[in-house]
Amino acid sequence: MNPRLAANPLSSAAIRAAFPALRRAHPGAAVAYFDGPGGTQVPTAVVDAVSGYLLRHNANTHWDYPTSRETDLALEAARGALADLVGGTAGEIAFGANMTTLTFHLARALGRGLRPGSTVLVTELDHHANVAPWRALAIERGVRVRVVRMDRGTARLDESDFAAALAEEPAVVALGAASNVLGTVTDVARWTGAAHASGALVFVDAVHYAAHALTDVVEFGCDFLACSAYKFYGPHVGVLWGRRELLERLDFPRLDPAPQDAPERAETGTQNHEGIVGAAAAVDFLAGLGGAPGTRRERLRRSFERLERRSDELGDRLRAGLEEVPGVTVHGPASGPRTPTVSFTVAGRDARDVARWLADERALYLSHGDFYAPTIIDRFGSPPGGFVRAGCACYTTEEEVDRLVRAVEELATRGRAA
Repeated sequence: MNPRLAANPLSSAAIRAAFPALRRAHPGAAVAYFDGPGGTQVPTAVVDAVSGYLLRHNANTHWDYPTSRETDLALEAARGALADLVGGTAGEIAFGANMTTLTFHLARALGRGLRPGSTVLVTELDHHANVAPWRALAIERGVRVRVVRMDRGTARLDESDFAAALAEEPAVVALGAASNVLGTVTDVARWTGAAHASGALVFVDAVHYAAHALTDVVEFGCDFLACSAYKFYGPHVGVLWGRRELLERLDFPRLDPAPQDAPERAETGTQNHEGIVGAAAAVDFLAGLGGAPGTRRERLRRSFERLERRSDELGDRLRAGLEEVPGVTVHGPASGPRTPTVSFTVAGRDARDVARWLADERALYLSHGDFYAPTIIDRFGSPPGGFVRAGCACYTTEEEVDRLVRAVEELATRGRAA
């Protein structure tokens, strides 16, 4: 571990020193990364883990020579690390290219056991990686997809519509733990309990959530959960957690000679071994922010508790600052549980143009568009170019937040003057 990080794991300076990307220069200013909701920067420890695997252990699995055995051990260790992150066990962790691919794969497996006319619930708050795979079952298996509405006023799920949908006794409920556009955090445990009472299995998209709060599949009570390592400081790798008995039972599309036992039976082909090793290193980086002693899960809990306090302060500061700017509209929940992700529009400006100006003129990197959640953008009137989105990560500072607010104010003022 970086010595500065070990000495003071939650010091902003120590955290930032772990990320080489933060040293990127731009004429007149250092780059400030607010694009975390689309993918965070990566600490040196993760890069070292990836390169170390490729340089010293690179091999395929399950053969009887040293580098293959070392790869088997590395992958098993990575399953343990990701299990600690979500609160499951190593035998319940499967890997894939990304959350989208894993969700299509799981949906096909579940679909093989559904009767035509069975109902799957999805929601308007969700990234379409948790919508399109279930809609595909309508074509492939003849299932019915029921969409739970979003209450635009609260930027949360419409509780009465959700309850009515559950009364229809769905077979599967596909639910997002947090919106990657609005930052809305959904009460997954509550709705999972209600879904189980109606006889449904529950799949949770925790891609956005896992970067900001410690995921707990036991507390959620869900049956499956997916996340992506590149949203919490790791490489581009997808992670699927599933109850062991369900992973063993489901009819996953697979090759006959492939491993029969869970969790490998839920995987297809040769995996991205270096990425998986890097994902484990990202978990250990986060655990390291929790200090010592304790198990990795205990250290992760301390780390997320501290990071959540900091990110809540930064997110509230960013939201409050933008709300004060004339001509700027902030979208998302005004109160209640939310991540430090703020989407906004500037009157008279296309979101793409806003993001480009902020990057080119002020070295502020923000994403723009629909963020693969176009239903949300539609519900908010489809503003030109969608939304501009800013997200705070563990390396974000108050100075960067204030700098962003000042830049948006400058741009909005120019728009009024024109």
